[in-house]
Amino acid sequence: MSNKLYIFMKTKWLFPHCYRLIGWIIFVPSTLLGLASMYANFNIRWLVVEILNEPRTIELGNSITHLADIQNLTDEIAAIGIIAGLLLIAFSKEKTEDEMISQLRLEALQWSVYVNYLILAIAILTVYDDAFLSVMIYNMFTVLLVFIIRFRWLLYRNSHQLLAL
Repeated sequence: MSNKLYIFMKTKWLFPHCYRLIGWIIFVPSTLLGLASMYANFNIRWLVVEILNEPRTIELGNSITHLADIQNLTDEIAAIGIIAGLLLIAFSKEKTEDEMISQLRLEALQWSVYVNYLILAIAILTVYDDAFLSVMIYNMFTVLLVFIIRFRWLLYRNSHQLLAL
Protein backbone atom coordinates (compact mmCIF):
# COMPACT_ATOMS: atom_id res chain seq x y z
CA MET A 1 0.00 0.00 0.00
CA SER A 2 2.72 2.47 0.92
CA ASN A 3 4.64 1.72 -2.31
CA LYS A 4 1.63 2.71 -4.44
CA LEU A 5 1.16 5.84 -2.35
CA TYR A 6 4.83 6.69 -2.83
CA ILE A 7 4.58 6.40 -6.62
CA PHE A 8 1.34 8.39 -6.63
CA MET A 9 2.94 11.14 -4.59
CA LYS A 10 5.80 11.45 -7.07
CA THR A 11 3.53 11.77 -10.11
CA LYS A 12 0.64 13.80 -8.75
CA TRP A 13 1.77 16.90 -10.66
CA LEU A 14 1.88 15.14 -14.04
CA PHE A 15 -0.93 15.38 -16.58
CA PRO A 16 -2.68 12.24 -17.83
CA HIS A 17 -0.94 10.45 -20.71
CA CYS A 18 -3.56 11.51 -23.30
CA TYR A 19 -2.70 15.19 -22.75
CA ARG A 20 0.56 14.72 -24.69
CA LEU A 21 -1.41 14.53 -27.95
CA ILE A 22 -3.37 17.65 -26.97
CA GLY A 23 -0.04 19.35 -26.32
CA TRP A 24 1.20 18.51 -29.83
CA ILE A 25 -2.08 19.74 -31.33
CA ILE A 26 -1.60 23.08 -29.54
CA PHE A 27 2.18 23.35 -30.00
CA VAL A 28 2.51 22.83 -33.77
CA PRO A 29 0.02 25.49 -34.96
CA SER A 30 1.13 27.91 -32.24
CA THR A 31 4.75 27.56 -33.35
CA LEU A 32 3.80 28.16 -36.98
CA LEU A 33 1.72 31.18 -35.95
CA GLY A 34 4.58 32.55 -33.84
CA LEU A 35 7.13 32.14 -36.63
CA ALA A 36 4.76 33.74 -39.16
CA SER A 37 4.12 36.62 -36.77
CA MET A 38 7.81 37.17 -36.07
CA TYR A 39 9.28 36.82 -39.53
CA ALA A 40 6.43 37.57 -41.95
CA ASN A 41 4.56 40.22 -39.90
CA PHE A 42 1.50 38.00 -40.03
CA ASN A 43 -1.35 39.00 -37.78
CA ILE A 44 -4.86 37.84 -37.14
CA ARG A 45 -7.09 40.83 -37.77
CA TRP A 46 -9.32 40.39 -34.73
CA LEU A 47 -6.21 40.19 -32.49
CA VAL A 48 -5.09 43.71 -33.47
CA VAL A 49 -6.51 46.07 -30.87
CA GLU A 50 -6.20 49.74 -30.01
CA ILE A 51 -5.13 50.47 -26.47
CA LEU A 52 -5.54 53.95 -25.06
CA ASN A 53 -2.97 53.99 -22.26
CA GLU A 54 -2.92 57.68 -21.47
CA PRO A 55 -5.24 60.25 -22.94
CA ARG A 56 -3.01 61.87 -25.56
CA THR A 57 -4.37 64.22 -28.13
CA ILE A 58 -2.99 66.18 -30.99
CA GLU A 59 -4.60 69.12 -32.67
CA LEU A 60 -4.82 68.94 -36.45
CA GLY A 61 -6.36 72.12 -37.79
CA ASN A 62 -9.83 72.40 -36.30
CA SER A 63 -10.03 68.77 -35.11
CA ILE A 64 -8.56 67.03 -32.09
CA THR A 65 -7.37 63.46 -32.57
CA HIS A 66 -6.90 60.98 -29.74
CA LEU A 67 -3.79 58.84 -30.07
CA ALA A 68 -3.98 55.15 -29.25
CA ASP A 69 -1.38 52.42 -29.33
CA ILE A 70 -2.08 49.63 -31.79
CA GLN A 71 -1.19 46.27 -30.26
CA ASN A 72 -0.98 43.05 -32.26
CA LEU A 73 -1.79 40.22 -29.87
CA THR A 74 -1.03 37.47 -32.41
CA ASP A 75 2.48 36.84 -31.06
CA GLU A 76 1.24 36.79 -27.47
CA ILE A 77 -1.41 34.17 -28.32
CA ALA A 78 1.24 32.15 -30.19
CA ALA A 79 3.65 32.29 -27.23
CA ILE A 80 0.96 31.20 -24.78
CA GLY A 81 0.03 28.34 -27.12
CA ILE A 82 3.66 27.26 -27.42
CA ILE A 83 4.13 27.31 -23.66
CA ALA A 84 0.87 25.44 -22.99
CA GLY A 85 1.65 22.86 -25.66
CA LEU A 86 5.20 22.28 -24.44
CA LEU A 87 4.03 21.95 -20.83
CA LEU A 88 1.46 19.33 -21.81
CA ILE A 89 4.02 17.43 -23.92
CA ALA A 90 6.75 17.60 -21.28
CA PHE A 91 4.72 16.80 -18.19
CA SER A 92 2.25 14.17 -19.34
CA LYS A 93 2.62 10.77 -17.75
CA GLU A 94 4.09 7.88 -19.66
CA LYS A 95 1.89 4.82 -20.22
CA THR A 96 3.86 3.13 -17.44
CA GLU A 97 5.14 5.70 -15.01
CA ASP A 98 7.54 4.11 -12.53
CA GLU A 99 10.52 5.17 -10.42
CA MET A 100 12.96 4.70 -13.28
CA ILE A 101 10.90 7.01 -15.52
CA SER A 102 10.75 9.53 -12.67
CA GLN A 103 14.53 9.38 -12.33
CA LEU A 104 15.00 9.88 -16.09
CA ARG A 105 12.52 12.78 -15.98
CA LEU A 106 14.44 14.42 -13.15
CA GLU A 107 17.79 13.94 -14.88
CA ALA A 108 16.44 15.40 -18.13
CA LEU A 109 14.98 18.40 -16.32
CA GLN A 110 18.23 19.12 -14.50
CA TRP A 111 20.21 18.72 -17.71
CA SER A 112 17.87 21.07 -19.60
CA VAL A 113 18.22 23.80 -16.98
CA TYR A 114 22.02 23.57 -17.23
CA VAL A 115 21.93 23.73 -21.04
CA ASN A 116 19.43 26.61 -20.99
CA TYR A 117 21.59 28.77 -18.74
CA LEU A 118 24.75 27.88 -20.63
CA ILE A 119 23.09 29.08 -23.84
CA LEU A 120 21.87 32.21 -22.04
CA ALA A 121 25.34 32.98 -20.67
CA ILE A 122 26.89 32.60 -24.13
CA ALA A 123 24.16 34.84 -25.59
CA ILE A 124 24.74 37.51 -22.93
CA LEU A 125 28.42 37.61 -23.88
CA THR A 126 28.01 37.49 -27.66
CA VAL A 127 24.64 38.93 -28.75
CA TYR A 128 23.66 42.58 -28.47
CA ASP A 129 20.88 45.06 -29.18
CA ASP A 130 17.77 43.88 -31.06
CA ALA A 131 19.21 40.43 -31.73
CA PHE A 132 19.37 39.85 -27.96
CA LEU A 133 15.59 40.33 -27.76
CA SER A 134 15.16 37.52 -30.30
CA VAL A 135 17.51 35.31 -28.28
CA MET A 136 15.47 35.98 -25.14
CA ILE A 137 12.23 35.15 -26.95
CA TYR A 138 13.64 31.79 -28.03
CA ASN A 139 15.18 31.30 -24.58
CA MET A 140 11.70 31.28 -23.02
CA PHE A 141 11.08 27.94 -24.70
CA THR A 142 14.56 26.41 -24.47
CA VAL A 143 14.15 24.72 -21.08
CA LEU A 144 11.02 22.85 -22.14
CA LEU A 145 12.31 22.00 -25.63
CA VAL A 146 15.64 20.69 -24.35
CA PHE A 147 13.84 18.79 -21.58
CA ILE A 148 11.50 17.07 -24.05
CA ILE A 149 14.35 16.17 -26.41
CA ARG A 150 16.60 14.92 -23.61
CA PHE A 151 13.82 12.97 -21.86
CA ARG A 152 12.72 11.28 -25.09
CA TRP A 153 16.36 10.45 -25.88
CA LEU A 154 16.87 8.91 -22.42
CA LEU A 155 13.68 6.86 -22.79
CA TYR A 156 14.77 5.67 -26.24
CA ARG A 157 18.27 4.78 -25.06
CA ASN A 158 16.96 3.07 -21.95
CA SER A 159 14.43 0.97 -23.88
CA HIS A 160 17.13 -0.18 -26.33
CA GLN A 161 19.48 -1.09 -23.47
CA LEU A 162 16.74 -3.17 -21.86
CA LEU A 163 16.02 -4.92 -25.17
CA ALA A 164 19.72 -5.76 -25.58
CA LEU A 165 19.73 -7.58 -22.23
